[in-house]
Amino acid sequence: MEMIPTRNAYGEALFALGEKNPNVVVLEADISKSTRTCYFAKRFPDRFFNAGVAEQNEMAVAAGFAACGKIPFVSTYAVFATMRACEQVRTFICYPRLNVKIGVSHGGLTAGNDGVTHQGTEDIGIMSTLPNMTVIMPADAVATKKLVKAAAEYDGPVYLRFTRNPVPVIYKKDVHLEIGKSFTIRQGSDVTIIALGDMVSKALETSCILAEEGISAQVIDMHTVKPIDKEAIVRAAHETKAIVTVEDHNILNGLGSRVAEVVAEEITVPFKRVGIKDTFGESGEYEKLLEKYGLGTKHIVEAAKSLL
Repeated sequence: MEMIPTRNAYGEALFALGEKNPNVVVLEADISKSTRTCYFAKRFPDRFFNAGVAEQNEMAVAAGFAACGKIPFVSTYAVFATMRACEQVRTFICYPRLNVKIGVSHGGLTAGNDGVTHQGTEDIGIMSTLPNMTVIMPADAVATKKLVKAAAEYDGPVYLRFTRNPVPVIYKKDVHLEIGKSFTIRQGSDVTIIALGDMVSKALETSCILAEEGISAQVIDMHTVKPIDKEAIVRAAHETKAIVTVEDHNILNGLGSRVAEVVAEEITVPFKRVGIKDTFGESGEYEKLLEKYGLGTKHIVEAAKSLL
């Protein structure tokens, strides 16, 4: 399968948006090569603003652009957007519900060798707690372009999370993806695997392994963590015997927690979360880190079988 980092697709999506909409502006925190906003900067230098290593200022400037009718895309690493600039995102963007899009690279363990300072494993939880914020992580390059475009058309704050490492291209180019609506990639009758971002490909691998053992696994790409697709979760609980969530994020306050809230309130079903278990990551190769922290296909298989 073709392997593309979703940050690359983000850069290409911004370029395409810039061609079509003169109101799109891009702000960067001095790492445009890493977030791939450099594509936009080269083509539209008058609409590209490097705030330097000053993420709080970057968010405040973006709020100002939005208040003037522009559509600002703010980019940096996940850890810096959600922690260093959290107060500015909360008070200047979410509280007045300004039309700011925050596109971050290095979400989860994909930061790899950069270590804990650059691995954003708490960011989804932080952004999901903020009122008015929509939280999205695309599964592949195709989904990235679809959802970045959808985010640009959506009126309100959006947090978009991307990977540094290449991930398999899953979707065909004509797929229709909608903010707030999950996408069922594979049907199944025994267990549902609800996955996010780079873990969607792992979920698909897992479904193939389970099929060899006679277990039918449904795979759902829950690309929008907030607002969560409650209907899809309830439907999955009716259609299958158990639900497993998989995310490259702390199991606290991420996808698993959001799905658990729906399961607890709407329908009872055997349920298990696969993710980073309330710990920090260490420096290392991305795939090895996934294995170390329980995010490999064998771990998803074990979770599914334990429920059945």
